[in-house]
Amino acid sequence: MKLNERSVAHYATCDSPADHAGFLRQRVERHHHHGHHATSYQRRWFVLKGNLLFYFEERDSREPLGLVVLEGCTVELCEAAEEFAFAIRFDDAGAKACVLVADGQAAMEAWVKALSRASFDYMRLVVRELEKQLEEACKSLAACRKSPRRSGSGRKRHLSN
Repeated sequence: MKLNERSVAHYATCDSPADHAGFLRQRVERHHHHGHHATSYQRRWFVLKGNLLFYFEERDSREPLGLVVLEGCTVELCEAAEEFAFAIRFDDAGAKACVLVADGQAAMEAWVKALSRASFDYMRLVVRELEKQLEEACKSLAACRKSPRRSGSGRKRHLSN
């Protein structure tokens, strides 16, 4: 997928309302030349708009450090050394999970809910459900229109000459 960096960066910081925002700690793995790697967590300001999750160095940073496109992903709680950790996992076998840590239980639950809603698959389910409701509403409306009306059918018309 091609993204225009400038327009995406503008969207990240423009006045359009965020679906969710807050501080999270992001797992960062650094590989050392000796073959082992160290895991650390960096505190970042995250902003969710639609299915785009931006992260910034600080709350008032003008440029996002990065972006996670929430397509074909699942959000799940994960057993990490850190409490209140959750992961964004992608269907793509090569993609690494994005592990994030919230400050508490309520914040974690709010993020998991918001991120789960943001994925396209969730939107597709919502659209499907709404289409089904619309179809049922149209059927019942059509059924109402077909049923014979009693009022007015038994009266004789008076013609005036």
